Amino acid sequence: MTGPVPGAYRPAGRSLRAVFAVIGLLALVLGFIGFERLLRAEPDTGHDLYDVIYYDLQLFVLGAEPLQEPGPYPWQLQVARFAAPLFTLLAVVEASRLLLAAEIRRLRARRARGHAVVCGDSQFAHMLADRLFSEGERVVVVRAEPFGPLEYRRHRYLGVTGDPTSPEVLRGAGLPHARTVYACTDDDDRNHAIANAASRLIQDRRQPARVYVQVHDPEMCLSLQARRLGAAGSSRLRLDYFHVDDVAARALYRHHPLTSTTGRPVRVLIAGRGSFRRAALVATARHWQLRQAEAPAGRPVPPLHVDLVAPDATAELALATTRHPFLPTACEVRAYDLDLDGLVDSGMLRRGYDRLYVCAVDERNGLQLALDNPELWQRAESTVFVPVYRQAALAAAFHGDRRHDLLDEVHGRLQLYPVLTRACDAELIAEDLTERLARQIHDKYLQSQERAGVRRGDTPAMVDWARLPESLRRANRAHVQDIAAKLLSLGCVVAPRHGPTAGAADPDAVRAIDDRIDELAQLEHERWCRERRGEDWVYGEPRDDTRRRHPALRPWDELPWDVQETNRDEIRALPEVLSDAGFEMIRLTPDPTGPPGPPRQAGGPEDSPRASGDASGERIV
Repeated sequence: MTGPVPGAYRPAGRSLRAVFAVIGLLALVLGFIGFERLLRAEPDTGHDLYDVIYYDLQLFVLGAEPLQEPGPYPWQLQVARFAAPLFTLLAVVEASRLLLAAEIRRLRARRARGHAVVCGDSQFAHMLADRLFSEGERVVVVRAEPFGPLEYRRHRYLGVTGDPTSPEVLRGAGLPHARTVYACTDDDDRNHAIANAASRLIQDRRQPARVYVQVHDPEMCLSLQARRLGAAGSSRLRLDYFHVDDVAARALYRHHPLTSTTGRPVRVLIAGRGSFRRAALVATARHWQLRQAEAPAGRPVPPLHVDLVAPDATAELALATTRHPFLPTACEVRAYDLDLDGLVDSGMLRRGYDRLYVCAVDERNGLQLALDNPELWQRAESTVFVPVYRQAALAAAFHGDRRHDLLDEVHGRLQLYPVLTRACDAELIAEDLTERLARQIHDKYLQSQERAGVRRGDTPAMVDWARLPESLRRANRAHVQDIAAKLLSLGCVVAPRHGPTAGAADPDAVRAIDDRIDELAQLEHERWCRERRGEDWVYGEPRDDTRRRHPALRPWDELPWDVQETNRDEIRALPEVLSDAGFEMIRLTPDPTGPPGPPRQAGGPEDSPRASGDASGERIV
C-alpha cells in the first residue's frame, strides 16, 4: 500500500470531463464551419478569417452578432449554437464545484454516517486509510497536514485538516456518528488524547463507535489492555489498544500458513532482537495449537520445534513463557544466546528449517544478512522471512504481481514481510482483546460441554466461533465486559504476567473465587437472564429457539444442579482465560472473602446490553 490503491479512483469523473471536452471542441469546429458558410452566402457583409473566429467564440457567451439576424442557418451552425452554451453551462458548474470543493467535503464529512475515522499523519495512518477505502469503507481522514488537490483526486478521501485531539475537529469529521475510530499518530500521548475526546463525543450513543488506539511500545500496550479490561464495565465504549507487531503477526499465518506434509517435526528458527520476534513466537505457537485442535481424528499434527536465537534468547524465552504459559504445550522452544553473525558461523543452519525469521533491531542489517548469506536460502525448507517497517516499497518490488515483480525472490525462498502493510487489516484490528477473550470463553464452554457428553452440533452454541450465531457472540462479549464488575467484587485486578512466579495463578485470587463461587455464579445467572429478556426471551419448557423460550429463565434457586454448575465453571475459568491472553488476576485486599460488591442499580452498566450476557449466554443453544 505504498502507492495508489488499485481501484481506489473513480474513472467516471474523468470520462465525464472527456465528454465535456468533446462537446466544446465539436461546438468550436462546427461553429467555425457554419459561420464561414453563412457569411459566404451574404457577399454584402465584408468579413475575414478573424471575424469568423471572433463570431465562433461568441457562441460560448450567447452573443454572436450574425445570429441577431433571422435564419435560416447552416446545419453546422444550428448544432454549434446549442452545443456551445451547453459547454459553457457545464464549465460553470465544474468551476463552481472546484471552488466549493473544500466546503463540500467538509459538509460531507460532518454529515457522514457509519464511516471509519482515521486520525493521524503517520505512514501507518495513510496506509490504513488506503486499505479501508479499497475494501469499500467510507473513510474520513483527520490530520494536521493539509490535503493537496491531487491527493483528494487520487484517494477520493473525505478529509478534515486540523488537530485530531480537538473535539470540534473530530465533530467535523462526523465522529459522533462513526462506526470505527482509529487513533494512529506517531505520538502515543496524542493517540490517548484522541481516545479521550472520542469518548466524550460518543458516550450518549446507543451503539457507540469502536475506538482503536495505536501504542508503539508492546509492553505498554499490554499494560493498557489490562487496565482497560479492569475498567470496561464502567463504560459502554468499545475501546482497545493495539500494536502493529501483534496485528501483523496474526496476519502472517493467514497469508503464509505453516504446513507439514512429511510427518516429521516442523522446525522454525526465530533469530534477532527485533521487536517482531516475540509476536512471531506467540503467533507461531497459537497457529500450531489451533492446527492441533482442528486436526481430524487419526491424523495427528506433528510436533513443532522452535529455536530462538539472540544474545538474550534465554531471558527472552523465560519472559515469553511466563507471559504466555500455553507456549510449552503448543511447541518445544529452545534458546541459543548467539547474535546473527554467530548464527551463520555456528552451523545451526545445517539442521534445516521449515521457516526462518530474521528479526534484526535495524531492519537494514537483517535484510543485508538475508541477501548476503546464501546458506539461509539453502537451509530453509520453505521461506526466510525478513520483517520490514520502512521498506514496504522494496517488499513490493520483490513480491509484486507477474507484471511488476522487479526483483528475484530466490525461487520463493526470500520473503520481505511488510509489517505496517499487513497490520492495516481492519478485520484483525477488530479482533481486539474483548473479541479474543470472548472467543476463549466460548472455547472453554465447548470443552466443558464435551466433557459432560454434549456433542458438537447438538445445539446452536456447540459450534466453532466462526459459525456461532451473532447473538451468542454478543453474549460472550458481554461476559468480557462484565469481568471488571467481577474483579471489583473479588477485590482483584488484572495485570500482565511478570516474574518467576507468574506461571501460576495468584492463590489469593483463586481462593477468593472459591470462597464466593456460589454468589458470583448466581450474579452471572441473573445477568444472563436480564440479557436474554432484553432480547425477548421468556421462560418455557421445553426449549424452543424459534419462539424464544428457555427453561433456565427462572430464579437461581429453581435451577437444576447441572445448570448451576455450568455457571460455577464459567467463574472458575476466569483465571485460565486471562492467563491464555497473557494476563493474571492479582488479589489486592487482604480479606479472603473480598469486599462486598457495589449495589447494582437498574439502568447501570451491568444492565446494559454490552455489560450483560455471555458465557452464560452460551445457554442460548
